[in-house]
Amino acid sequence: MSLCTGDAMASHIVGGDFTYRHLGDTVIGGRIRMIYRATLYIYQDCITGVPEAIAEDNPAFFTVYDNDNAPFGPGSFPYQVDTNIFFNPIAGTGGSIVVPGNFSNDCVKNIPPLCLQRKRFEKTYYLPANASGYTIVYQRCCRNSSIINVIAPGDEGATYFCVIPGSSRRNNSASFTNYPPQIICLNNPLYYDNSATDPDGDSLTYEFCAAQVGATGADIKPKTARYPPYDTVRYYPPYTFQNAISGFPLIEIDPVTGIITGTPNRIGRYLVTICCNEWRNGIIINTVKREFQFVVTDCSKVVVADIPQFSTAPNTYIVNCTDYTVRFVNKSSGGFAYKWTFGVEGAPGNTSTEFEPTFVYPDTGTYNVRLVVNPGSTCPDSITRLVKIYPVFRTGFADSGQYCPGSPISFKDQTVSSIKPISYWKWSFGDGGESAEQNPTHIFPKGGTYNVTLISENFRNCVDTTLRRVVVQNFRPYAGDDTIVVKGERMQFDARGGVQYAWSPQLNLSDTSISNPTAFYPDTGFYAYSVFVQSAYGCSGYDTIRVLVVNKASFVVPNAFSPNGDGHNDYFRPRAVGYKDLRYFKVYNRWGEEVYTGNSLEVGWDGTFKGRRSELGIYFWQISFTDRFGKEGFMKGDVMLIR
Repeated sequence: MSLCTGDAMASHIVGGDFTYRHLGDTVIGGRIRMIYRATLYIYQDCITGVPEAIAEDNPAFFTVYDNDNAPFGPGSFPYQVDTNIFFNPIAGTGGSIVVPGNFSNDCVKNIPPLCLQRKRFEKTYYLPANASGYTIVYQRCCRNSSIINVIAPGDEGATYFCVIPGSSRRNNSASFTNYPPQIICLNNPLYYDNSATDPDGDSLTYEFCAAQVGATGADIKPKTARYPPYDTVRYYPPYTFQNAISGFPLIEIDPVTGIITGTPNRIGRYLVTICCNEWRNGIIINTVKREFQFVVTDCSKVVVADIPQFSTAPNTYIVNCTDYTVRFVNKSSGGFAYKWTFGVEGAPGNTSTEFEPTFVYPDTGTYNVRLVVNPGSTCPDSITRLVKIYPVFRTGFADSGQYCPGSPISFKDQTVSSIKPISYWKWSFGDGGESAEQNPTHIFPKGGTYNVTLISENFRNCVDTTLRRVVVQNFRPYAGDDTIVVKGERMQFDARGGVQYAWSPQLNLSDTSISNPTAFYPDTGFYAYSVFVQSAYGCSGYDTIRVLVVNKASFVVPNAFSPNGDGHNDYFRPRAVGYKDLRYFKVYNRWGEEVYTGNSLEVGWDGTFKGRRSELGIYFWQISFTDRFGKEGFMKGDVMLIR
């Protein structure tokens, strides 16, 4: 029987994993043969899956590659192809296992229909002993097109494989203990035990890993699987294989226990792959992968036990680094009775029936806290979190240096931690600057008050934050604005910004050590001065001023200006040299209307009249003044307004 579409053929397959057992060795034809039994588990959706497609899974096709021939490439050929591996019938099940739903109708408001079927395919191999072992592969097309964290899932299949070790090491792979979850409820804390057992007693660690692509629609169920290595699926941003499910707190796996926790916050079907690594003598000797489609649905429970997670550590309620007292917060819903167990067996008060109890731990360490909501009823729920007690941890720092703009200031970490080492520092200097060094140096470009914060953390996840205000003197040396004077006149400088001053050169100055020396210029010329300014706090710097000495008093009036708001030439005003007073400065339009009047040389006309922008064109001005000898005078002219 044959079906024509890849998605119809295999969208019913929601997961799988490959394991093996070493059954001993034998000698055939004078050569040692390693006897291994390979087992493939396929999980099928028996509600929405097409029955014909489910039937097509039987038999399975295995392909064996000799790893001594690696690296594989075009032209590689398999060691063995097995095309008639039928699922292993289990007594009383009709040849397959219907996985228990593990949900009670009494405890879920709107439980969806459930049907998950697991089929097991086995093959025993007598493999010639070699150095690199063998890879046994099964491939199928295609994945469920409704998966939301993978790009074009309906166009790519799956690859499940296991690697048999070489002759220098005999091994039995780890096996996952529990069935995959069939229902994950939206916005409810997830607690799924994905741990495994190992017959050899090897140490096990767990992590999320990438899924591999498999067969395509052109060859839905290949009798000969492609040679390794295998490409990974393309995850749809922002999803990755490490962050495969939307959740807050994030969906995480404990690397030691294999327990998956977090709170899913988006409905959908997600492809998730878990790797179980076997460690022996400090090295990874094998990895078993389980791939499964986690379905998050709005199946809110009637009763939900929820201890919130206030730590970034996996499945951890809190890391208390201050003292031994923990005050518990209860976010459960639908409860009328509660039972807490604080994880200190035999200690007084180890249990409580309060809604939000407080418990004092006897010592440092990590404790398992369990909350059962409505214990002994027909609809209970429970949750387990970790509590970590590691006092004392307190963040602090000191700063030193010259608190002046542009001067380096040193920051010294003074975090106190009874548990070493401290592994993390994050400095924020209040001006956008940051550092991850333990003892950084920072330069503030200008004066002001800055809120400097330090977040530090030790390897036990103790975290603390401290803030100090650092005041940088608002120091800006100022020599004065460039100016023009008439020869034979005196002018007085007016430097600012400090308490000590030193002018150079001394030419024409009455005193070089004060802020406001007097200068006398008997002749015309151009003079440039520099002043060194030092503040009361020790900040120091230079500024300059230029003096142009002209032969006689004059007005400098521009012949055009452009009031367009660009910050350049936006105002029309005269500049005066050697005049005592400006009686008035007036501007008229071509109809004789007065559009501006003023008596200050510091301001001018902005090109508006009665609150509206004036037209382009020629305008006329008049100046009435008094010179330094008290004689009145008058000037007039025109100016072009452009934009």
